[in-house]
Amino acid sequence: MTSTIEYYNRNALEYSRSTVCVDFSATQERFLRYMPSYAKILDFGCGSGRDTKYFLDKGYDVDAVDGSREFCRLASAYTGIPVKQLYFQEFASVNEYDGIWACASILHLQWDDLISVLHKMAVALKNTGVIYTSFKYGDFSGERQGRYFIDFTENRLNEMLTLVPELQCREYWISTDVRPNRKDEKWMNIILSHKA
Repeated sequence: MTSTIEYYNRNALEYSRSTVCVDFSATQERFLRYMPSYAKILDFGCGSGRDTKYFLDKGYDVDAVDGSREFCRLASAYTGIPVKQLYFQEFASVNEYDGIWACASILHLQWDDLISVLHKMAVALKNTGVIYTSFKYGDFSGERQGRYFIDFTENRLNEMLTLVPELQCREYWISTDVRPNRKDEKWMNIILSHKA
């Protein structure tokens, strides 16, 4: 995790410039269909702040955190709200959020940490809340271009749900990367909620 955070601290400005203006509204709106009008949303690993700003502009109450101090600085400036530096493993909210948005963020955790953090996310979620998260589609886990990644397939999703039994999958879908020249990359998008 440390090398991944260091990578983002070094490359935060370039990464933000490449992602902040990307139109991600189809996925954002799919998540927002689950949100009540008064929803409190956590952007969990907010990066550039693109999604935080989108939700703020829609009138939602949004908290944003990221492990990278440089992302926190850039996202605070972009969104106009304070962004807290927080490692995923330090997260400790309880019954606070209607929605947790973890877009291409918790995919940087190793398996055991990922399972632990998902338990924490479930605790932080209100009973009727949902989690959105996304992973590159595939079987790979390990370092890729200076960052740790764990990719997901349906098999890994099912294994994760076995280990985090308080959550269920409401829906998942496979999409292509929306960034220019990245159409060959596939992503697994997942909506999770508490079991009824």
